[in-house]
Amino acid sequence: MKRDAGQRLLWCAGALTGLSLALGTVGAAVGQSGRGAPVDVANPLVGTAPLDRQDLIGNAPPPGEPVYSGQTSPGARVPHSSVEAAPVNNNIALSFPNGVPTPYYYTNPTMLGFTGGGGSTYGGSAEPIVSPVVGDWSMPPAYRESFYDKAREKASPGYYSVYLDTFQTKVELTATRWASLMRFTFPASERANVLLNFREHGGRMEIVDDHTVRGIAQDSRAIDGAYFVAEFSRPFRDCGVFRKSPGKDAGWGIGDKDVQPGAKQIAGTYAGGYLTFRTTAGEQVLVKIAHGTSYAQAEQRLRDELPGWDFEGVHRAARDAWAALLNRVEVEGGTAKQRAMFYSTLFQSFSSPRLIAAKGEPFTDLNGKVQTATHDRYGPVPFWDTGRNQIVLLEMMEPERVRDIMASELDMAREKGFMNTSFHGDNAVFLFLGSWKRGIPFDYAAAYEYLRKNATDPAGPRQFLAEYDKNGWISDFIPKGNPSPPYAGGKAGAATTLEYAWDDHAMAEYAHRLGKKEDEALFLKRAANYRNVFDSSIGFVRGRTEDGKWIAPFDPQEPYYNFMMKEASGWSTLWLEPHDVQGLINLLGGRDAFDRKLDEFFSTPYTPKGICRDCTGLIGQYVQGNQPDQQVAYYYDWGGQPWKTQKLVREILAKMYGSDSSGYGYPGMDDQGATSSWYALSAMGFYPVDPSSDEYILGSPLFDRVSLVMGSGKRLEVLARNNSPQNMFIQSATLNGKPWTKTWFSFNDVKDGAVLALTMGPKPNTAWGAGPEAAPPSMSSGREQPRSAPEIGRAGGV
Repeated sequence: MKRDAGQRLLWCAGALTGLSLALGTVGAAVGQSGRGAPVDVANPLVGTAPLDRQDLIGNAPPPGEPVYSGQTSPGARVPHSSVEAAPVNNNIALSFPNGVPTPYYYTNPTMLGFTGGGGSTYGGSAEPIVSPVVGDWSMPPAYRESFYDKAREKASPGYYSVYLDTFQTKVELTATRWASLMRFTFPASERANVLLNFREHGGRMEIVDDHTVRGIAQDSRAIDGAYFVAEFSRPFRDCGVFRKSPGKDAGWGIGDKDVQPGAKQIAGTYAGGYLTFRTTAGEQVLVKIAHGTSYAQAEQRLRDELPGWDFEGVHRAARDAWAALLNRVEVEGGTAKQRAMFYSTLFQSFSSPRLIAAKGEPFTDLNGKVQTATHDRYGPVPFWDTGRNQIVLLEMMEPERVRDIMASELDMAREKGFMNTSFHGDNAVFLFLGSWKRGIPFDYAAAYEYLRKNATDPAGPRQFLAEYDKNGWISDFIPKGNPSPPYAGGKAGAATTLEYAWDDHAMAEYAHRLGKKEDEALFLKRAANYRNVFDSSIGFVRGRTEDGKWIAPFDPQEPYYNFMMKEASGWSTLWLEPHDVQGLINLLGGRDAFDRKLDEFFSTPYTPKGICRDCTGLIGQYVQGNQPDQQVAYYYDWGGQPWKTQKLVREILAKMYGSDSSGYGYPGMDDQGATSSWYALSAMGFYPVDPSSDEYILGSPLFDRVSLVMGSGKRLEVLARNNSPQNMFIQSATLNGKPWTKTWFSFNDVKDGAVLALTMGPKPNTAWGAGPEAAPPSMSSGREQPRSAPEIGRAGGV
């Protein structure tokens, strides 16, 4: 969860008096919805609500702010599509109510409008905003909002519906890959209005005829193009345009707006148009919207994907697209709520990256040039987030798509000179190396040129690289006055050192596969740099000043946004060596000391003075709601006590997802599929602690049977015999009928199809998986997977 502190000024939304009753009703419905086909079980509202138990959210949020939710969207979309038809109940123009520009927050009681475009990342920047308003309307950003009925709000893959009580209007949304379709069912009215407007940056809006509106956004961030065309299913009676009046006035009060009845064109801030229909009770008005790099492309997309007004047919096609993907994972057993949560998190796992252009289509590159796509072009991968887990899920289920994602990342690197990074660290190498190890064909040598440039050029995206190269660690300065946590200044020196060491280990393996021995030696040496910020006198990773001294005072419970750590405490940051867990074991004094440290981590009460907005989903000092320590529940598999991993995974799955009154709550932000993927993978019984490896670390599956059809068409089955909420502990295991005592398996173990059978019981089997030889590989264990590389571009893959 990553935003600058200045972007975290939030506002606390009010709530309807009866909202808690509605939430309770909805939560009960979630628990009953786990039967049926996966596409019917998945609920896109999952992830849109915050946790509400104080023991799980600690001292968050700061006064006057809401708790971070998953920041997922319940809007209608197809897998990885460019556009999403989404509800908007966050007035982002006035603030970032939830830390990032997400359009929807479940407990907000009023609706502003809806979007049908492809806004960047979280979707809060999509435009135009389309608002059905009966009667009087208001200029944005002071939208005429409507209360809406939570009990009548419905969402399923490819569909969203809500009833606007204030306007007595039903809204339904569905979408294709490039276009969105909205259906408004109005009451009898002489003034059933539909408003379309750009956001604050504005643009040019044009009413073309009595059923068509089009526009071009100024400084658009839409991934599907700055131009849009909207067509209505019937002519409107009256129309006009509006904008904020020129000048510095904020644009909300009387006299500071420019409304022009009957006019057809306008440009400026919040530029928009209003269309007025005369409707009878139950009369429907539909609008279809597409975007493009030109009006011609937007119009062509409408003709290709929405030639008519068959809302049910479009909805059915979107549902079928989701069914084809979700049906590739079958689960048996578990509760109805667990099955619903599983397919809902699996659904949300495919929220990124988003398609920008299909092969052969024009798109605008990073330099502002219109190009023709030579493959399906996707937007950037949020590597600090989904690069840790979701990308592995895609490698398993959608290797062909991953090829296009890698090609897109390589093209973007060529356009700007460096490989993309994401917020913190330099984790793009995880995608390329993990895919290579899984046999996904690609020109990996071409990608290495830019991965290496990132890792070695001080002018590149790796901040403080020269210092890292010189010292083997990155320092922090002690700010004047020793400000209280969660101080947002600084270099996040300790955490950045750990991230770079992890990246460098992946780079060493990559270089080995290419036969680049000097590079391999360079990066392998740097992969051990995490040791340089470990203070053995206290047993924690800790910041250092430029002269090498440890920063003091130091309290490992206190979280920081950028001072020493990154959105985390010393406790959470301690474990950020997924490439060398055995090396951390050695630093802490051996397996027994390591396990005691883990025990202390998960049991020490969370009592910091600083309030970290991202730090929710708590078990002791563990924070499920943010990236730095999400993998740590699996570390007992290295420590010889895998039964503790099994218990913790079950506890996290039960407490951190859907335990709120709505049944939709997440710990912290989903970050475009990352927190969702944690649930989906862990519920199946395994997790990729290091996504640059091809190893899957065992936990405790929720279900009696999981059957996953991999990208190769082969099937991976996980059977949990004698499984139940109490029988969470692995007693014994077989892989393809042979005894299995390791707490992990690799791609090579399952690439041809496999059955992993686990016998479960109510008490730990402290012998199974306990020996050092059963632990997953690590850089320092001397048991890393063989580094011999398949031929570059070799076919195959999971």
